[in-house]
Order: sequence, then structure tokens, then C-alpha cells
Amino acid sequence: VQLQASGGGLVQSGGSLRLSCTASGFTLDLNAIGWFRQGPEKKREGVSCISNTDGSTYYSDSVKGRFTISINNAKNTVYLQMDSLKPEDTGVYYCTVGSLTGQGTQVTVSS
Repeated sequence: VQLQASGGGLVQSGGSLRLSCTASGFTLDLNAIGWFRQGPEKKREGVSCISNTDGSTYYSDSVKGRFTISINNAKNTVYLQMDSLKPEDTGVYYCTVGSLTGQGTQVTVSS
């Protein structure tokens, strides 16, 4: 049972990345899936989450209008599309379902 996050990288300010989080050993049915990040100063911030029950979504104020969370149940994968990236978006991004957290993927945005 694990979550595998991928898609991070180095991008210039204003660029885009798409993060993926694939579940193995269980399905994402009827779960809420979230992304949080930990910046260089180790501050942890909840970024976005989605309910697989009704599709409702949440975004932090710092990413609202720039990030989009979605689910592909056929692939058992959650995506975080990140557009108009800013240097302050730099950090390690983790996906989480209940008490399970993936290993994280590094996002670095250069100015």
C-alpha cells in the first residue's frame, strides 16, 4: 500500500508542471486525496484536496486560480496541474490519503 508522487522538476517563473500521485495496493474510491508542500524553511502548507465522493475541491489562497487538482480513477491517479508558477511555490510536494503519505517530489521555481 503506497502512494507514488512524480512530475516535479526545475522550471522558470511563469512555467507549468503537472504532478502525479498514483496509488498502489488500494483504490482511491470514496477517498479524499490531498497535496501539501514543505518549503525551504520547512513550513508545511496544505495546497489542495479533492473528494472522490462528490468531486468537491479545495485550494489554498496562495495557489487558487493557478493550480488544478483532478482524479483519473481508471489510472488510480491524482494530478496537480500547476500553472503560472512562482518562486514561492518551491518545495517538496507530497500527496496524502488518510494517514498515508507519498515520498514527495521536488518542485523548484527559479526567478
